[in-house]
Amino acid sequence: MKMAKDNNKTNVMRILDQAKIPYRYYFYDHEDGKIDGVSVANKLGQNVEQVFKTLVTRGASRDYFVFVIPVALELNLKAAAKSVGEKSVEMIHVDEINKVTGYIRGGCSPVGMKKQFKTVIDSSCELLPAIIVSAGKIGAQVEVAPQDLLRFIGGKTAAITQ
Repeated sequence: MKMAKDNNKTNVMRILDQAKIPYRYYFYDHEDGKIDGVSVANKLGQNVEQVFKTLVTRGASRDYFVFVIPVALELNLKAAAKSVGEKSVEMIHVDEINKVTGYIRGGCSPVGMKKQFKTVIDSSCELLPAIIVSAGKIGAQVEVAPQDLLRFIGGKTAAITQ
């Protein structure tokens, strides 16, 4: 695995380096405004099933939960709620993302949020040697083994897509 030069590194990359978790990084041009996961996967020639997006929700308990799912799929809110023991969960409003996570929409990573929220990664990750998630800013991604990521963030897997 190659390491990014220090001046190009995102906080996510620094955190993974510190934890000695191997990763690959990718940078992509986002001047065209196409930052949705499917567009990013296509720009980088990546398998769309391997590129995951990070979604932040609020449960009926008012607690926040993070779900990481393949970019081409939708979060199944019922399955997601069940996976974290909540009656229901709903997506947080886009203007809350920075306040809650420290990240912005399109650059939200399951690594390095302001607080480590309970995180569930879609169980499809178990079939993959590596998944690609945001490196914490628009235009940057990291590819990491799902087992390493799950262990590091204290996450679990569940079938949470539809």
